[in-house]
Amino acid sequence: MSAKSLRRPAIAALAAGLALSATTHADEGMWMPTQLPDIAKPMREAGFRGRAEALADVTAPPLSAVVKVGGGTGAFVSPDGLLLTNHHVAYGVIQYNSSAERNIIDGGFIADGRGDERPSNPDFRVLVTVGFDKVTDELLADARGKTGRAYFDAVDAASKRIVAECEQAGDVRCSVANMYYGTDFYRIRQLELRDVRLVYAPPRAIGNYGDEIDNFMWPRHTGDFTLLRAYVGRDGKPADYSADNVPYAPPAHLQVARSGLHAGDYAMLAGYPGTTFRHRTAAEFDAQVNRVLPQRIAVFQALIDAVEAAGADDADIRTRYASQLQSLKNNRKRAAGELEGLLRSDAKAQRAADETAMLAATDRRYQADIKALLANLSQGAAVGERDLLLEQMANQSQLLRSALLLERLRIESAKPDAQRESGYQQRDQAMIEGVLKQVQRRYAAEVEKALLTTLLTRYQQLPDAQRVAEFDAAFGRTPAQLAQALDTLYASTRLGDEAQRLSRFAAAREGKALAPDPLIAVAAPLVAAQLRIENESKTREGEQLRLRPAYMQALFAWRAKQGRAVYPDANRTLRISYGKVEALHPRDGVTYSPVTTVAGIVEKNTNAYPFDAPKPLLAAIAKGDFGSTADPALKTQTVNFLTNLDTTGGNSGSPVLNAKGELIGLNFDSNWESVSASWWFDPRYKRAIHVDMRYMRWLMDKVYPAPALLEEMGLPHD
Repeated sequence: MSAKSLRRPAIAALAAGLALSATTHADEGMWMPTQLPDIAKPMREAGFRGRAEALADVTAPPLSAVVKVGGGTGAFVSPDGLLLTNHHVAYGVIQYNSSAERNIIDGGFIADGRGDERPSNPDFRVLVTVGFDKVTDELLADARGKTGRAYFDAVDAASKRIVAECEQAGDVRCSVANMYYGTDFYRIRQLELRDVRLVYAPPRAIGNYGDEIDNFMWPRHTGDFTLLRAYVGRDGKPADYSADNVPYAPPAHLQVARSGLHAGDYAMLAGYPGTTFRHRTAAEFDAQVNRVLPQRIAVFQALIDAVEAAGADDADIRTRYASQLQSLKNNRKRAAGELEGLLRSDAKAQRAADETAMLAATDRRYQADIKALLANLSQGAAVGERDLLLEQMANQSQLLRSALLLERLRIESAKPDAQRESGYQQRDQAMIEGVLKQVQRRYAAEVEKALLTTLLTRYQQLPDAQRVAEFDAAFGRTPAQLAQALDTLYASTRLGDEAQRLSRFAAAREGKALAPDPLIAVAAPLVAAQLRIENESKTREGEQLRLRPAYMQALFAWRAKQGRAVYPDANRTLRISYGKVEALHPRDGVTYSPVTTVAGIVEKNTNAYPFDAPKPLLAAIAKGDFGSTADPALKTQTVNFLTNLDTTGGNSGSPVLNAKGELIGLNFDSNWESVSASWWFDPRYKRAIHVDMRYMRWLMDKVYPAPALLEEMGLPHD
């Protein structure tokens, strides 16, 4: 059965599902903009006052104002490239510009005019979507009839070809997005803005008030926002940082609302959610609960402990690893919340029952492929912990990651560009160079050794079937051998010097031999092992690409029978969610208001981290001068609010709009009870947490004034 023949009924089933009102779960769904005209009726019933058709085009206002920022989302809020996102999304930029002499993490930052705006770290990017086109038939043409690694390679080659042709025009970054697990594919074109500068960041005790204690918690009292500005060359094209660059003129910008919000008000969010897994198999749900999440929790906690121990008495280490530590804490807490939520919703059992009923109703044509898919998935599960540990070895290191990057780049650069692995093509070299340039601001030898010791000690405890000979040879089979290996490597490596890294980068990008170094020497066999593991993974992935459309076909038909629409799992492409401002009832006898106020900041304040509210903030609250940003009913200043919008990781920084399309909030978190929503949507608990734009306006007006920026956003100030 060809992939094309599988798709036709699937699309028909999808259309049938969309034609049925999704009233049961009106708040569920991360919709592609092109789907919105099909769900216009439930959107209007929810309170939407615009035209759904106007939202179908990602290159037209208002969606053209919404952009991908670093690992999250942001939105332009002025015609001069002023960009609003979360404090934690821009945290790496803040950390990059912070030092022991001027700690802007703690003190905050307000640029004294545009000449004082600070460059971001070299690998930080803003992506503006300028094209979104279906390319399914073109991409799958050469894959039909193939299996395994051959199927993967055919899809990969077609994707690279489409990307290369797309980028020939210049000034755009292109990608191919997989929708519905191999059922459909879309070509996405984005401007890649490389000159991004820090404009305004509140102090840490506002932008991250409560830190990990409050992370994923409600009620919240966090001003999690930062303003950046995107620049381009004088010709209007993306360019590297230069004092001669000019502010980028975005295709659209959002207007910050002057009015407030109330429970029950319509709300809509646009952003770039990372990855969800709601259409995965029951077996994958089972693995997530019983194996994957417990492993991730344990690994991330151990890494957190290593960093905190190293930085306990060293302020410089705390600054260098501030961004990394925050990311580790967030990942650990997310994994713990996801596990607890899946257990609370009994998601594993519900998905199993749903799948059993679905398969019983599935057309016989698809059953063989579905059976083969389930067998394939079990193969990858057997090496899951090993792959997690090896992945984190690169992710959580700086010098070792640099060595691995350089060696892999050398290997790939010897091939024709079209045959190189994605991430190592000519189009990727500027990003790799940016990663190599920022190393020394985020590195300390003793911390890196501690992180690697943590990971490799766990690796050494794996059963022999999961061991990799090259890693055993490099780091030994015992803790003593590991300690000696790391001490030797890090005592003699020269990759801590930027010039040493960049000179090897110049050779690697030409496919030439790298100058000797202990870490370079150890990287060669490790990369060879990674390539072997990667080949095994791609063989499994190729089969999954071929087989999952049959599973999706069954799911489309099943959801249509249930009267439910089907949206693709999130995959870092632009999506829309809609719903309303709504309270939370997490447990029997417990009800949370959907809005918090500055009174909660004072209540939580202990004058000690992480509830060390800045004195200017406390003084302004005590003064009670809230002006036009005060809530007329509450008679005080609001801070955060809740909606039932469907979000996940990557939605951080997503703009929240009212029924008129005005910016009322900035998404930054989810409540603890809904962290599992990446796998299972439970409308009882799913809430998204947002910065109320009235709080941002008040801070910028009364507490840490930036009148010029308020004027630029068309907002009043005293």
